Amino acid sequence: MKAPVSWLRQYVDLPADLSTADLAARLTAFDLKLEEILSSGISGPLVVGRVLSLVKEEQKNGKTINWCRVDVGAHNDASVPDAPGEDVPSRGIICGAHNFVEGDLVVVSLPGTVLPALGFEISARKTYGHISDGMICSGAELGLSSDADGIIVLEPGSAEPGDDAIELLGLDGEVLDLEVNPDRAYALSMRGVARDAAIAFGVPFHDPAHVEAVTAATEGPGAYPVDVQDPTACPVFAALTVTGVDPSATTPAWLAQRIELAGMRSISLAVDVTNYVMLELGLPIHGYDRSLLQGPLVVRRATEGEKLTTLDGVTRVLTAQDAVVADDRGPVGLGGVMGGEQVELAATTTDVVIEAAVWTAPMIARTARTQRLTSEAAKRNERGVDPTLPVRAVRRVADLLVEHGGGTLEDGLTLLGEPPVPADIVLRADLPARVTGVEISTVEAVEALEANGCTVEVDHDWLTVTPPPWRPDLTDPYDVVEDVLRVVGYDKVPSIVPVAPAGRGLTTAQKLRRRVGNVLAGEGLVEVKTFPFAGPADWDRMGLPADDVRRRQVLLENPLSAEEPGMTTTLLSGLLRSLVLNIGRGHSDVHITETGRVFLPQAEDAEAPIYGVDRRPTVEELAAFGAALPHQPHHVGIVMSGERVRSGWAGAGRPAIWADAIAVVQHIASVLHVDVTVEAANLAPWHPGRCAAIVLDGVAIGFAGELHPRVLKAYGLPPRVVAAEIDLDALIEASPAVGPRPDFSSYPVAKEDLALVVDTDVPAGPLATTLAAASPLIESARLFDVFTGEQVGEGKKSLAFALRLRAPDRTLTEDDIRTARDAAVSAAQQHGATLRT
Repeated sequence: MKAPVSWLRQYVDLPADLSTADLAARLTAFDLKLEEILSSGISGPLVVGRVLSLVKEEQKNGKTINWCRVDVGAHNDASVPDAPGEDVPSRGIICGAHNFVEGDLVVVSLPGTVLPALGFEISARKTYGHISDGMICSGAELGLSSDADGIIVLEPGSAEPGDDAIELLGLDGEVLDLEVNPDRAYALSMRGVARDAAIAFGVPFHDPAHVEAVTAATEGPGAYPVDVQDPTACPVFAALTVTGVDPSATTPAWLAQRIELAGMRSISLAVDVTNYVMLELGLPIHGYDRSLLQGPLVVRRATEGEKLTTLDGVTRVLTAQDAVVADDRGPVGLGGVMGGEQVELAATTTDVVIEAAVWTAPMIARTARTQRLTSEAAKRNERGVDPTLPVRAVRRVADLLVEHGGGTLEDGLTLLGEPPVPADIVLRADLPARVTGVEISTVEAVEALEANGCTVEVDHDWLTVTPPPWRPDLTDPYDVVEDVLRVVGYDKVPSIVPVAPAGRGLTTAQKLRRRVGNVLAGEGLVEVKTFPFAGPADWDRMGLPADDVRRRQVLLENPLSAEEPGMTTTLLSGLLRSLVLNIGRGHSDVHITETGRVFLPQAEDAEAPIYGVDRRPTVEELAAFGAALPHQPHHVGIVMSGERVRSGWAGAGRPAIWADAIAVVQHIASVLHVDVTVEAANLAPWHPGRCAAIVLDGVAIGFAGELHPRVLKAYGLPPRVVAAEIDLDALIEASPAVGPRPDFSSYPVAKEDLALVVDTDVPAGPLATTLAAASPLIESARLFDVFTGEQVGEGKKSLAFALRLRAPDRTLTEDDIRTARDAAVSAAQQHGATLRT
C-alpha cells in the first residue's frame, strides 16, 4: 500500500515536526512494515509556464515538432537566441507532444533540473535547428504516470507562470510503501493507515467515511433496480445514480495527483473518483454507464462456460463458482474483481450507476486465481472489507461527481442485504499479561482495544470483546491479545531466555546421533539436508517394483509439488537428487550423507483427530493422535561418487567401490558397540551382485553397495556410484549403555595367515566371524585378499585371512598356534571351506 504522507495528514493530526522516517518506524512497530520511503527525487527549477506561441515545423524525417515560446515568469531569459516573439520575455523550447495549444499552462523543467525518470540533468541544447532552453514535461518524465505521449496541461487559473511546480504537483512530498499482511485488509486504505497512525501517536483521527446519510429508499428515479439472487456471494449491495455528468470535465489536479502517488493511473473523472474513494476507504467501487445497461442488475453465479470480456480486453470463460453482475444480455461484470467492457465508463458517459458491494472473500480469492486476474478490487475483496461502508462509499463517489463533474444526484438508494454482525470474543482479563509476559492491567487492555475500534464489556475477571466491522481477522482470544500488544508495544515484551531445568541435557539417543555424525564427518562425508518429499517418479527412477513397500507413502493434502505428493520412505530419493545437482555443477568427487527421518505409513490408515486450542488435549486424545501418525524412524543415508582416495603427487587415487559403503556402515556400528553382520542381498536400487544387507540379530536393518546401472542412467549419473542406508534408531536401540571392556595382554601376539577355498557365492563376513570364534586364542580374523582363477577351480574363490592369536596369561607355543589354526580350519568347514595348499 502506497500512502502519501500529505494525504495521510488530512485524516490524522500528526505532529508538525514528525519526520517521515519516524512515522515509518512507528507504523512498522505497529505491524505496518515499511518497504520503502518513496520520493520524486526531482531537484532544480521545475516551474509553471504559459505557452505564448506555438509554431509547428515538419522535419525531414517526417516528424512534426512544436517550436514554442513559453512564459516562465521570473525565470524568463530574453537573451536566448532565435526565440520567437522577442518583444515578450520568454524561453524558447522544442516539444514533440501535440496535446496542448497556445495559452495552456504547462510544467517546464529549466536547465539545471534533475529528473530521475530521465536519468540526466536538463540543459539548454541545440536541436532541430533551434536552441531549446528547457523541456515541457509529461507525467512519465516527472514520475507521476506511465503516459509519455502527452505533456501535463494544468487547469486554467490553477497557477501563474514562474510558480514552483514541485510544490504545486506534490512532488515535494514523500510516500510510504507499506507491506500489508493478508489479515489486515483495512490497511489497504488511507482510512486504515491513518487510524493506526492515530492510535500509534495518540492523536485525533478524522474518519473520511463520515459522509452525509442517504435515505434507504428502493423506489425513485435514482434507485436502479437490482436483484441479488445469491446473497451468500454478495451479502450487501448498494447503488446510487448520478446524471448529467459533464463528459468533458477533467479530474482535479489534487485528486489525480493523489491516486498517481498511490500507484494508480489517472484515466477520467468518473473512473478516477471511484479509484480515489477505494484508496481512501478501502472498499472497491464500480461505475456503470447507465445508458449502456439493459434491464435491472442481477447478482448471480455464472453458468458454466459463460463468457465475459473484462475491462482489460480479455474474454474470459467463467465457471459456476464465479459471481457475476448481469443485465438482460448477460454478465456485465465479474463480481468483486473487474467490470465488463460492455458498460464501461467512456468519454461520452453522462449518467453513472455507482455500485459498492460486499463479496464473500474466499469466493473472490478463488475467482481471481482461476481467472488469473489480479486487480486492486480483488486484492481488497479477497482479504475482507468493512461491510458497513457500501452506502457511505457510493455517497462519497456521488458527491465528488456532483462537485467536479456537474452531475445531479438522483433521489433513491438501492440497498440490499445487511452487514453481518461480528461475533463476540470472551477472554480472561489477565490473558494479555499472561501470554506476553508484560504487566498489562485490565484498564490498559480495555483502552487499547477501544482505541482499535472494539467494544469491550468488563465482567469481573472476564472481557467480552466485539470487534469492529473492519477487523474480520479478530476471531479468537489470542487475536485480541495481539491487538492489545500492538498498542502497548512489542518492544515491551521482555527478552528472557528460559532457564534449563537442572539435570537435563541431551538424551542418550541424541548423544549417539552426534557420535555417528562425527564418524561420518571423519569418513570425509559432507552432510546435506533435503526435502522429505517424494513421488512415483522417484520410485520409477530407483527401479522399485510395483509391490515394493517403499512405494506406499503418507500423502499430503497440499503438497508443494504434484510430482512429490507424499513424505519419503527412503533417504536415497533426496540424496540422489542432491548428487545430480552437485555433479551438474561441476563437482566430480561427491561424498554426501544425510541423517533424517523417513515416514512409513501404519498398516491401517487411521484418521488423525483435530483438537481445539482452548485447552490441552487429554492423555487419551494424545494417544489417539499418536496412533494415527506414521512410523518415523531415523535413518542414515550415504552416497559416494568419484574418487574415494584423491589422485595427487603421492600417486594415483582410487574410485569409491561398494566395499567403501559397507565399511562406513561397519564403522558406525563399531562406535555404537553393536555387532552387525554383512550378507549378500538383492534389493533395488542396488546392483544384484554388489549389494549387501546389514543384519542385526537376524534382521536386515539396512543395505549397502553399488547402485544398479539402470538407476544411474535414469538419474544421469556416472557409473559406479555407491550408496548405503541403515535404520539408525535400530542401531541406537541395540547400543549398550556402556561399551564392552577391552581386554589387554602383556604377552606378544602371534600372526598366522590362512587361505580358504570356498564357493563364489559364500560371503566373507560370516566366515570371518566363524574363524574368530573357533578358539579363545584367536583375537581377530581379517580378510586381506580374494583370489579367483584356474588355480582354485571354476566356481571357487580363495579368501585369505590374517589371524591374530594371543593368550592373556602366557606366551603362545608352537603347539598352541597350531592347535588354534587347526580349530579355525575345522570350523570353516561348515561353510564348505577347504584349506588352500
